[in-house]
Amino acid sequence: MQFVEEAGAEPADTTAALLAQVRAGDVRAFERLLADHYGFIYKTAFRWLGHKSDAEDVTQSVCMRLADAITRFDGRSKFTSWLYSVTLNAVRDLQRSRQCQGRQVDAVSHVARTASAPDQEDQLRVDDIWRVVRQLPDKQRDAVLLVFGEQLSQAEAAVIMGCKEVTVSWHIHNARKALKDLL
Repeated sequence: MQFVEEAGAEPADTTAALLAQVRAGDVRAFERLLADHYGFIYKTAFRWLGHKSDAEDVTQSVCMRLADAITRFDGRSKFTSWLYSVTLNAVRDLQRSRQCQGRQVDAVSHVARTASAPDQEDQLRVDDIWRVVRQLPDKQRDAVLLVFGEQLSQAEAAVIMGCKEVTVSWHIHNARKALKDLL
């Protein structure tokens, strides 16, 4: 079972060249960097939120923040790892704003389908699993989505989550126990 589509990620050397141009003030390089990573940002936001319009809102927010935030990218990690962090912060900001406004919305509520083709049933089951994963406590959810949803290594997930690799393993262990009860 494949949870993530293989994205045609931009080669690291092209991204590095664009980042150098952006730092030099090249607006077109910034536009290209955004265009190259727009799908990545959207996919990440959608994986966390499970709702198209929310993912679009977060993607737009990240794109607007990126002009200022890119100056804080120091190159110690991969650009996409840093971009995950920026995107996840925007996701959490959206979630917090909704809680503060008292408008908690089930991010993945769907109209019940009366009939599903056999191949759709598998996708519905995967959608159900991800909906349950999104209900896990924050750290467990993030670890599972990064490692299994985004197919990152636990070391890469640790960088994004700002913790040790063993901590990611612990969160995944606890998530598995919780998922056994929920599924």
